[in-house]
Amino acid sequence: MGDIILFPEIEELEKEIERLRTEISMLMAQRDELQFVVCKNIEMEYMLRLGGLEHQAFSLQCKYLRLKRKAEMIRARLNRREQVDLELIDAMLDEEFATYQAKLDEQIRKMRDAANWKNARELTDEETKEVKRRYRRIVKALHPDLNPDVTPAQIDLFHQAVSAYENGDLMTLRMIDDMVCQEDLPAEKQNAVQELQNRREQLRKLAETVRTEIDTIKTSFPYTERELLRNEAMIAERREDLQTLIDEYTKAITDMQKQINQMMR
Repeated sequence: MGDIILFPEIEELEKEIERLRTEISMLMAQRDELQFVVCKNIEMEYMLRLGGLEHQAFSLQCKYLRLKRKAEMIRARLNRREQVDLELIDAMLDEEFATYQAKLDEQIRKMRDAANWKNARELTDEETKEVKRRYRRIVKALHPDLNPDVTPAQIDLFHQAVSAYENGDLMTLRMIDDMVCQEDLPAEKQNAVQELQNRREQLRKLAETVRTEIDTIKTSFPYTERELLRNEAMIAERREDLQTLIDEYTKAITDMQKQINQMMR
């Protein structure tokens, strides 16, 4: 009977892989909390405090730019001694400014979401802790990057958990957690040392990727507006700046409309 060759590295590799899976599940939970909870709350509050004025300012900016472009098109036709067809010009402007209109529509949607968010039931502190705890367990058990052997059905279940977490749906998270997290997933199979080393390297790279995503969230809107929303003086200053911009665009629109009326006489 041949001798059995044991690889002492295997046990240490498996321990490190499990540690990395735990660390990554916590990082992913932190990233998703920032994205789906913290940033959502910041953005919704921002929209309620400043979104109305921002929408008004952007709407007036779009109107001014459209009138300016309309004046340019009219002037070009007059210089060429062509007939000015305002209906045709307006149709062309509708197409040119479709992107602006889409942005305006998106702002309106965000304002509606903010109003709905304000009226939604808030979770208690204990429920919030339970949501985080259960979601972290689900991530570790079902996330495809941490569990290469998950089935399509398990991936669908994970997507349901992400949606439930985003919406603060504790009941759904409880159900999924009870389904998949009664015990840890089976340990990694004792494959060759090289295979385990490769898996460890993949997890290390994944951990670094998630850390980078967390850093990106923290240096981007809406997270960067967190301090602003905590300072009433800064909010008042931002509102004043927006109102000044609104007044400037309102005057510019009046002046531009006068120019167009003069050209069309």
